[in-house]
Amino acid sequence: DRIIEPMIALACCSKQHRIVVAGSKGVELMLELHRRGYVRAAATANCGRPAGQYDVALVDWRRRTFKTLEIALDWLVEFLSPAGVLVVWFDPQKPTANQTLRLSLERRGFVIEGGTVHEYGCAVSARRREMNPVREAA
Repeated sequence: DRIIEPMIALACCSKQHRIVVAGSKGVELMLELHRRGYVRAAATANCGRPAGQYDVALVDWRRRTFKTLEIALDWLVEFLSPAGVLVVWFDPQKPTANQTLRLSLERRGFVIEGGTVHEYGCAVSARRREMNPVREAA
């Protein structure tokens, strides 16, 4: 519950956005979003097949390893629309862990747009680098 508001703010999401929530508390976070009026939120347990159908992905990765996050990101980014935003919340760690996450997102074609630090952890928001690729003139 304490991380929902900062994640919503980082994602700049509205109640009309389709939101997918991932992490060990994904269902609980989805229910909290529903309680707050975000009725188009789904947890990864009930979100269907990946088809770029979500505007926002909120990932709660506290108390989990970076290696498992890498695997989850590979799968989760397929749910995001080309203009979708990804917010990852993680435990406050060493600066190198934050940098590792940023590099991992950049390798997947994301650009970090923002971040926040709270007593409950840290979060970064990222968007695909090329939402609308520019085509070269022939």
